[in-house]
Amino acid sequence: MNRTDTPRRVLWHGKKNWRDREASSYQSWLFERFHQPLVTTPPLPQCQVCVIVPVRNEAENLESTLLALYDQLDLTGKLLDRNRYEIVLLANNCSDESAAIARNFATTHPDLVLHVVEKTFPAAEAYIGRVRQVLMDEAYRRLSSIGGERRVIASTDGDSRVTPTWIAAILDEIASGADAVGGRIITDREGRTALDPYTRACHLREVGYRFLIAELETYLEPDPIDILPRHFQHYGASLAVTVEMYAQAGGMQPVRTPEDVAFYQALLRVNARFRHSTRVRVFTSARTTGRTDVGLANQLSKWVEMGRSQQQFLVESAAEVEARFEWRHQLRVLWWSYLCDYQPTHNAIALLANALGVNWLWLMSELAQPQTFGLLWEKVEQRQQTEGFWRQRWQLVPIQEAISALRIRLEKLRHQRRKVKVESQKSKVKKVSFSTDTAFSYYHKIS
Repeated sequence: MNRTDTPRRVLWHGKKNWRDREASSYQSWLFERFHQPLVTTPPLPQCQVCVIVPVRNEAENLESTLLALYDQLDLTGKLLDRNRYEIVLLANNCSDESAAIARNFATTHPDLVLHVVEKTFPAAEAYIGRVRQVLMDEAYRRLSSIGGERRVIASTDGDSRVTPTWIAAILDEIASGADAVGGRIITDREGRTALDPYTRACHLREVGYRFLIAELETYLEPDPIDILPRHFQHYGASLAVTVEMYAQAGGMQPVRTPEDVAFYQALLRVNARFRHSTRVRVFTSARTTGRTDVGLANQLSKWVEMGRSQQQFLVESAAEVEARFEWRHQLRVLWWSYLCDYQPTHNAIALLANALGVNWLWLMSELAQPQTFGLLWEKVEQRQQTEGFWRQRWQLVPIQEAISALRIRLEKLRHQRRKVKVESQKSKVKKVSFSTDTAFSYYHKIS
């Protein structure tokens, strides 16, 4: 059973009573938290995508960010109709010329629908989670006001440059069935080159490690929406979601950081079809001084300190990663059994609970609850942290060791997949040959 064998809708009123919340009820509670609209000019009727850009002291990078959004192409290489998307840029708590640069860009590029808003948040709200929430809520309000389905809220950052087909690739992934899309975020070469050798090595190894884990996941828990090639990122510098799914997930919550990861978890709770697309890409700054306490810049600065103190970069082992995927799959099977009114034995639940490192009575109680698998798995991970048994079983290992083990395991899985593919092709050839020979013989018999 793969992930999309499970119902996408959220179970609200009992095992057999599946239904979606009414769109109007979503809108009512989302609109309740709205402040005054950031932009009073209504969106164009043909607008399909609202791109939000939070900006704080990005005078150095902002013009290239906007120019990349201006020079958007469709998937055939032709200029993308600029009336199909709009940009809402919020310059918050800036002490530089970011807002002026954005306004000047809007003046010199009048064919781009760019709304520039300047706002000073109180100290308690002057953090990226709150700013991105305000922007995404505004995008939701604007796109909802013109109706239609599958319109898209897209997020990037003021220090990032989207690739020429960024918007077109997002729309194509949504048209192919995704509810939300995480884009590949690549550090610019100049910034990587400026990093010290240890920090650069840590960054490149971490990217490789995450890519290998993402590939392993596709073998152990295949998802027809999130197929290879895929990546591992779902961050605010390149994140898109349909208006409908934004509401169903409860919108973006104003957590301090990482707000994008929290929103990704909210999407998983409602069984959103999430695509980690390698066609949707942005280039971002590799600076080591960031605007938040969590994020790429913060991680880079930690690696700098680790290099100075000669600390090893430790990560989860390949065995631990694989065990998590395997036991998550078994949990999904049991969860599905409950939905189909099949009661697994206490022994089966106890064995799985022991493997996951959680109390079996607690797990049995949770399996009986009306909830999505995404929410159930989130609770299991929280319980693992609380009880601590899972962590006690596994030791962190140097990242080089983990990468080596993952490569060995993946090579075996790739070989198995190639073998199955070849055998399948041979089977098809035999069927075709048999059909051709039979038809040829039959022709001569009746001639």
